[in-house]
Amino acid sequence: MTIESVEPVASVIPSSSRGSRFPKWVRSFGVQIIAALIIGLGLGLVAKYTGSTEANPNGLGATLKIIGSSYVSLLQAAVVPLIFTAVVSSIANLREVSNAAKLAWNTLLWFAITALIAVLIGIGLGVLVRPGAGTGITENAEYTGKTGDWWAFLTGLFPKNFLGLGANTSVVDGIASTTVSFNVLQILVIAIVVGIAALKVGKAAEPFLNLNASALAVIQKVLWWIIRVAPLGTIGLIGNAVAVYGWDTMGSLGKFAVTIYIGLILVLFVVYPVLIKSHGLSVKQYYSGVWPAVQLGFVSRSSIGTLPLTQRVTERSLGVPRGYASFAVPLGATTKMDGCAAIYPAVAAIFVAEFFGIQLDLTQYLLIVLVSVLGSAATAGTTGAVVMLTLTLSTLGLPLAGVGLLLAIDPLIDMGRTAVNVAGQALVPTIVAKRQGILDETLYNAPRTSQPFTDDVAEPAPNELVDQKV
Repeated sequence: MTIESVEPVASVIPSSSRGSRFPKWVRSFGVQIIAALIIGLGLGLVAKYTGSTEANPNGLGATLKIIGSSYVSLLQAAVVPLIFTAVVSSIANLREVSNAAKLAWNTLLWFAITALIAVLIGIGLGVLVRPGAGTGITENAEYTGKTGDWWAFLTGLFPKNFLGLGANTSVVDGIASTTVSFNVLQILVIAIVVGIAALKVGKAAEPFLNLNASALAVIQKVLWWIIRVAPLGTIGLIGNAVAVYGWDTMGSLGKFAVTIYIGLILVLFVVYPVLIKSHGLSVKQYYSGVWPAVQLGFVSRSSIGTLPLTQRVTERSLGVPRGYASFAVPLGATTKMDGCAAIYPAVAAIFVAEFFGIQLDLTQYLLIVLVSVLGSAATAGTTGAVVMLTLTLSTLGLPLAGVGLLLAIDPLIDMGRTAVNVAGQALVPTIVAKRQGILDETLYNAPRTSQPFTDDVAEPAPNELVDQKV
């Protein structure tokens, strides 16, 4: 070995870790997101008070809307190949794990436990605060959108095509337009079936699994590029939300919104820390690791769109093994929603009942718990909280017209709901990994870098570096 043999190491160091003219704190992803929030808030206020509206946005308002929607579209475009390749790869990796079934069972169990705690908090706050009493609004909002349905959820598990895609054609003024959408839950089912089939096939499936692993690496590289421009997307998303809705839209529904946010704060900053501490883990390390994903979830309002970053921080900051994280996090992004599927429908159902003068009994409260613990998967691939609320109201026999009363402030509430969803989607794999003895606690307790993760680079093994000659 010669001294020159060590030089190739420099070629694999991510550019973000090399010298820079900017201070370290400026390069921090968290600082960039916070700065983008402030800038977006300022630009949104400027747009709002210069006459921008949702129907007729001015130049600044339209620009913010385009930037925000374009960024979310980029994230969502990468979701389908990410879920498929990540789940297939994770199932393939589980062949080397003796307790794969136990991991899956424990993951689902902790999904249910945390959802149960969240919905009980929601019910408690709803009964205590009574958000539907004295709102001062009238019954003039009808809801005609998509509704939740248990039978539709069960039949929706069966894919209509290999890609889980659906198309909807509408005709307006003689002009037909077609929109294409995907069902995340169907994609998850397809990926699980393909992954299990590949395991059963054995050696003959090795080329397919190698191709899938390569595709996953390429997709992760693309996702890295997309997430690196998250501060720009944040400016557009927050700016557009302020310009269109503004804080004054809370109005007479402010009591309801405050109740929701109190519940979200209790789950995020009381329940989760208790669970973390009870498993012998550092609360500070958990939040410093997961915070970049929570921030992105707050501004993007999409658990699915935040999935790439959630999975990265779960693996690289919280120390959850990649094989398990790539299974648990995508599953959580579609079925684990403490904000959208537990706290929100509980408080909202109580609000609707009070608004229409309906007295809820113990059986109906138990039904709220049952729907929240078992029904969150029914929201996968749809406008989660709204569909979950209609599912809850339908199960309780409450008027669906109540949904229309809450739509005006839904975007503002959705920010907090999604942040809690994302935090929970990283929490459960961390807890399960700790309980099963597979959590990398050295990585969990390691000092955080200025970035939530480093760029993907093909790093040679240590023995390759030693043997390499130039």
